[in-house]
Amino acid sequence: MLVALGTAAALAGTLHAAANARRLRRPDPDPPPSTVDVSVLLPVRDEAADVAGCLRTLLAQPGVEVLVLDDGSADDTRAIASSLGVRVLAGTPPPPGWLGKPHACRQLAAAARPSSEVLVFVDADVRLAPHAVAAAVDLLQRHELDFVSPYPRQITGTVAERLVQPLLQWSWLTLLPLRAAERSARPSLAAANGQFLVVRRAAYERAGGHQPHEVLDDLALARALRRTGARGGIVDGTTLATCRMYDGWPALRDGYGKSLWAAFGGPAGAAGVLAGLGLAYVVPAIAALRGSRIGALGYAAGVAGRVLTARRTGGRAWPDALAHPASIGTLAYLTGRSLVGHRRGTLRWKRRVISQSDA
Repeated sequence: MLVALGTAAALAGTLHAAANARRLRRPDPDPPPSTVDVSVLLPVRDEAADVAGCLRTLLAQPGVEVLVLDDGSADDTRAIASSLGVRVLAGTPPPPGWLGKPHACRQLAAAARPSSEVLVFVDADVRLAPHAVAAAVDLLQRHELDFVSPYPRQITGTVAERLVQPLLQWSWLTLLPLRAAERSARPSLAAANGQFLVVRRAAYERAGGHQPHEVLDDLALARALRRTGARGGIVDGTTLATCRMYDGWPALRDGYGKSLWAAFGGPAGAAGVLAGLGLAYVVPAIAALRGSRIGALGYAAGVAGRVLTARRTGGRAWPDALAHPASIGTLAYLTGRSLVGHRRGTLRWKRRVISQSDA
């Protein structure tokens, strides 16, 4: 019975991903110049290895203001950024109740030139194509949206990265009704990726900007936008941006550790989501190993979903998709580790403690 239920869920997920892949909004490969002023905002903390590469791609965007905020870096981040001729702000430490990145983004938004009608938030590990900002703003205006989040193509190197990172695009293609979510008033359907997030300034200010306490600052901002009636969501950023979030297992483990505790609304939500994923993508695979034809169908459906996602978002399909059950198992481990670390108050990121009071 469980195998049949899991297989049915896996098939439904893959069919939904296929429908989403067709509906995903695509940018114009040759967008018109932006008709509004735009500020591109880059918060950095200990990003000496990435900041120059990112900034060079930001400075290649025509007609935009580029602002950098150094959030107390202990390395050469600020000097490197300054050497490229951009305006670098010295961030103030986050006040009680604030996490570092959302506080840095709030400061950047406040410092953007008054004429900028669109704010673009970018992470230091992102590299933009020369037409990326213009194409994103064109999507925003052409579809009369308040925010768009062009999802970058995720670059993976090590086995650990190839096992976990493809779950990012796979999750929203499989589970989120993209077009319905784009115009829904329900905050629970809001989705965004802070790696590359484009928002109308008026909508950002109505929503109160980036939210305190929130380790998942992009998702929290999207929900705040939704609560004030803003419309928008994830769009195709495959040709606009690339991002290598983590380099190897230690960085990936600790990076997800800082935030997965908050991803599902708490331990009960995490248990429910992971149980559902295990039913759909692990139980059929185990049954297939024991000779179950229904289990083999469920496993094949999961693999097909991963292949479809990879081909639609510029990822690597083979042989990585064959390890989808192991990817789900690794996600469960990372989530459990994050929940335990948060409860014990041992989570840290870039020399800052993420304590239980940050929930």
